[in-house]
Amino acid sequence: MAPLFSGDTLFDRIARAVCRAGCLPRKELYEAWEVARRVHRRFRGGRMVDLASGHGLAAQILLILDRELREAVAVDRRIPESAARLAKELESEWPALQGRVTFREMELQELPLSHDDLVVSVHACGGLTDLVLERAVAARCRVAVLPCCHDVKNADDGGLNGWLDGPLAVDVTRAAYLRSHGYRVYTQTIPGDITPKNRLLLGEPMPPSSPRPSP
Repeated sequence: MAPLFSGDTLFDRIARAVCRAGCLPRKELYEAWEVARRVHRRFRGGRMVDLASGHGLAAQILLILDRELREAVAVDRRIPESAARLAKELESEWPALQGRVTFREMELQELPLSHDDLVVSVHACGGLTDLVLERAVAARCRVAVLPCCHDVKNADDGGLNGWLDGPLAVDVTRAAYLRSHGYRVYTQTIPGDITPKNRLLLGEPMPPSSPRPSP
């Protein structure tokens, strides 16, 4: 796969490091890149927390993109053994990553969050996306999620399934949830040829003096 990324762009350099590690499908590379660069355009600085992180690629790409980020914590119930190999390849290309990425194998609700965190989750399955949003709202921190595997039978669809298909109704209700808790919401998509589960939801808490958006 490496010959496909022979250019001098930042993405090509990251892709070659991923290829050398040899542990990720191409789809996950593109998903992490597309999410990270859109998050970077909107949010800067703080501590980056990658929930349901897998190999933690999104966290490491964000550290490469944003020099204002102090550190990144990648959290998952099970961290793949190959995550260390991927991190080593990225560090060989970007030595500034050394010592700034921590992997934690734990339940997603166990890591304490603070208001200056940036919480990102790429394809946390089903209700895990809702857990990520709830944790971010409780800490009043910035959040970005790319949902997948919607549990339309049990998820809150806001009563919108008569107008919208099930997964879209669930994601619209998630955006409304953030707004109802005083968040400014941004909705985007990543290219559909990478994944059909391509709706990116971003939110940041508005200052206490700002009027809350209408439900």
